[in-house]
Amino acid sequence: MNVNLEKKYKNKIVKELFKEQSFQSIMQVPAVKKIVVNMGAGDATQNSKVIEDITNELALITGLRPVVTKAKGSIASFKLREGMPIGAKVTLRGKKMYQFLDKLINIALPRVRDFRGLNKDAFDGRGNYTLGIKEQIIFPEIDYDKVKRVRGMDITIVTSATNDADARALLSKMGMPFKK
Repeated sequence: MNVNLEKKYKNKIVKELFKEQSFQSIMQVPAVKKIVVNMGAGDATQNSKVIEDITNELALITGLRPVVTKAKGSIASFKLREGMPIGAKVTLRGKKMYQFLDKLINIALPRVRDFRGLNKDAFDGRGNYTLGIKEQIIFPEIDYDKVKRVRGMDITIVTSATNDADARALLSKMGMPFKK
């Protein structure tokens, strides 16, 4: 991996954003607060071993132990009852967050087939960015031969930006490959 993304943010990106976005205080410059990686498993209702598989894969990818997410309500047509495990998620902060973001930008995303850049409109209006990944095998920690089923995941990058333009500028400076 290249220069530590956290150091790059503190030493270079903050100064550049402060000049470009004309903030009054250096404290107004947006930062990445946390990254939430979520992996759902719809087929977990039939096979309880699926939850174990996705928690192991998420733990390999993020370096932290995932929390199992449970269904909030019952849906009869999906054979889903309230409280059933249906996925797993990890919330990354601090050093692990920067390491994951660096790995995502520089290693995982370039490995996506037919990758043409990320959608620059996937912000939520409050400066947070969510991207969906179709295959967990783009991460270097995942051994393709041991994967029982290719699964997708959602990655939400939560920033301290108050609007989408500031958050887009921050993530672009960090190296997020947005479509032109």
